[in-house]
This record gives sequence, structure tokens and C-alpha cells, in this order.
Amino acid sequence: MKVTRRREAMVQAVLSGMTEVGALCDHFGISEVTVRRDLRALADEGLILRTYGGAASVSLHAPEESLEQRSHSFQAEKDAIGAAAAACVADGDTVFLDAGTTTAALAKALVPRTGIQVITNNLLVVQTLAGSQVGVTLIGGDVRPTSMSTFGPIAQLGLTRLTFDKAFLGADGVVAGRGLCEATVEQAYLKECIIRQAATVFVLVTADKLNRDSQQHWTPVEKPWTLITDAQPGHAGRHSFESLPGVKIVSVEVPRPG
Repeated sequence: MKVTRRREAMVQAVLSGMTEVGALCDHFGISEVTVRRDLRALADEGLILRTYGGAASVSLHAPEESLEQRSHSFQAEKDAIGAAAAACVADGDTVFLDAGTTTAALAKALVPRTGIQVITNNLLVVQTLAGSQVGVTLIGGDVRPTSMSTFGPIAQLGLTRLTFDKAFLGADGVVAGRGLCEATVEQAYLKECIIRQAATVFVLVTADKLNRDSQQHWTPVEKPWTLITDAQPGHAGRHSFESLPGVKIVSVEVPRPG
């Protein structure tokens, strides 16, 4: 197959979900060196995105889901992820809970706990934990109604005065070797500030968000971190994270009715 035709076919393969170098080698019957050369060339043309261990499609930036939509989607998965994340919180910990409905599920799992301090920009977390024995500190800033969270320069400044043992982050998507994607640059940068102040970082996402690049603003995760997800071994989106240096994966089982 000529190079031009092969690369056209490779774009279509990536768009259909074949994103790993090994899978592309097998599919096209070519070496890993050739696949990587083709992927670099296609990325230079803006036709795909290069990721650690493969590629991702260049998608149109999707409209951000409303808070109501997110509150009613994948709730069983989010509750399972929240419970697993809560098991990572030890007595005496100071933890940061990021904006989002998955971190709000973590807050629900922390309600019975004592002896921990939660710092957050998530108003849903404050609502859940108010009246419990968990200490809560809300960082200030502008209120973002679509996520019911605070952001902006005041939030960034507040974070410079705080450190925490563990940070639990949500995201619109997470791509191996690239980081967390968000709808706005302010959200992405605030996550960077959170990561900077945390001793340990956890990313909580449902399986549909693995290798999802639906937004255009990115937060790199430049320290070891733990991915907590309902994606089980063998899930296509999980594979690229399994060999990513510095990443530990915690898979959760989601209870099914009946």
C-alpha cells in the first residue's frame, strides 16, 4: 500500500477507535517504527492527536453538558468511584475535592467520616458535607453556575495559601500522555494549581471519559497519580493508561440491579 493511501486509512482507523500503536501495526502489517512515523506525520497535518502509546482523533469541541445532565448520567458508576476514592482517604487527611458530580459522589461517601478536613471549590460538596463531622473549607472566587463551583484569580490565590495530602480531580476527559481536558482555560489552570499543592493526586472519571478530547483546554499531570475508574481490564479506553509511567489504576465494580 502506498504511503498516502496507508495514512488515509490510518486516519480512518484512529477515528473508528483503533488508537494503539500495537493494534495499528497488526492491522496494517507494518513495523512500529513505520506506524509512529505515520502518526507523527498525520499529527503534523492536524488530522489526529499524538498520545502516549498511540493517537486520538481530533474531535469537534462538544458543547459542555449542563449540571442537570451530568447529575443524572452514570450515577451508579460515579457512586462506585466515589466509594473507592473515599477508601483512599485516611483519618487525619486534608483532602481537596475538585468541581464535578463525581467528586460530589465522593463527598457523599465521606459523610459518615470524622477526623478529616475537606478543601473544595465545589458548592455541591459543601451542600453535602454541611452538618456532618467533616471539616470543610470553601475557597472563594467567581461562581460558575454550569458546575456550581468557584474559579478565577481569587480561587487561584487562595490555593497558594493551602496544601493538602490528597487531591481528587474530575475532568471532562483524560487522555494518556496529554492530561485532563476542560471547557475553559480558567478551569484547566485551576486544576494545575490544585495539582501543584497536593502531595498525592487522584483522577476520578467514568469509562466514557478515557481518551475523550471533547474540549480544547488542557491540564498536564506532571507527577505520579492514580486513576480511579469503572473501566475494567480489557476496556479499550483504559489500555493506553496501563503502560503510562507514574500512573496507578484502580478499577471499581459497579453494582447492577437484579
